[in-house]
Amino acid sequence: MSSARPISRDAVLEVSRDDLGRTRISEGAVADPPEPGQVTMRIERFALTANNITYGVLGEMLGYWDFFPPPDPAGGWGRIPAMGWAEVVASAAEGVATGGRYYGWFPMGCYCSFVAAAAPHGLRDDSPYRAQQAPVYRSYLETGADPMYGAGGEGAEVEDRHALLRGLFATGFLANDAFAEADYYGASAAIVLSASSKTAIAYAHSARAGGLPELIGLTSARNREFVEGLGLYSQVLTYGDEAAIGPTDAVLIDMAGNGEVLERVHATLGDRLKYSMIVGMSHHDAERGEVSAGPQPQLFFAPAQIEKAIAESGRDAYQRRLAAALGEFITESQDWLRIERSNGPEQALQAYRAVFDGSTPPSVGRIVSLH
Repeated sequence: MSSARPISRDAVLEVSRDDLGRTRISEGAVADPPEPGQVTMRIERFALTANNITYGVLGEMLGYWDFFPPPDPAGGWGRIPAMGWAEVVASAAEGVATGGRYYGWFPMGCYCSFVAAAAPHGLRDDSPYRAQQAPVYRSYLETGADPMYGAGGEGAEVEDRHALLRGLFATGFLANDAFAEADYYGASAAIVLSASSKTAIAYAHSARAGGLPELIGLTSARNREFVEGLGLYSQVLTYGDEAAIGPTDAVLIDMAGNGEVLERVHATLGDRLKYSMIVGMSHHDAERGEVSAGPQPQLFFAPAQIEKAIAESGRDAYQRRLAAALGEFITESQDWLRIERSNGPEQALQAYRAVFDGSTPPSVGRIVSLH
């Protein structure tokens, strides 16, 4: 074991695993040199969206709490992962040099250290506690070798849009792939719950590009004008108006996780609902509940669809297809998404609170740095 001495103070936003609305800033030392096989990365900035809250809600089920365990995991606090950019500032890992900038998953903090192995497009987290996770969750793409870098342009603002949208777009893109492979189960329409969410917008963009005849978006009254202004949905309804959904066969993609809304849609369509896909939980404080009609909802797991796409067409072909679609989406996002940046621990806590309580409008994307 190498000797460790503090070179800087770390600060990381932690969340109560039993109450996602409770937060704190935990401070600690960053060791130099890293332990053998490890790298230390300085986290430049990361995106904070409703999806991060979903990671907390599903933390136990899908292992998100295991990405970056705190020093005292038994203390009840956890570290929600976020997508962003970081630089290797110290390395004791073979084949990983200092100075490289990477896109990937990081804790909401200033630094992170982990066991690293060089990989074709960057590096991979080989920490024992990450071994069972999907490869996409453990991969860090070096800027110069990143197949997605430059999609939609270059510069700091485009990087911010990548942090906010790349992962969410991939989820929406892959969800549409899954529906398209099944020929939308014979349906000609898709019903999108939480139609203002960034993942929903990404899905709608992909479905529209794929030629799906009808997209029906459900949203809150306060977000209806925003959703209509996107020009992606053929019909926009507010929650409570589910009975107005037309008499058509449809699939459902749920980004809300609101059991009451889901049940009303299922009850309205019954057997005309051909498939019900659960993707997100933007209504993280809503009751989940059961459905009384139609198919049982199925949880969509994007990494499984990635592996399927790579197996069918090859990694390079999949990445080229995704990069082209992402570039279009990033460019279009300039029409509807404004970046707001927060710096330092206190602003980070405020940004988290604004996302958690739903006060961040869908037209705003939050980029956070704890430095």
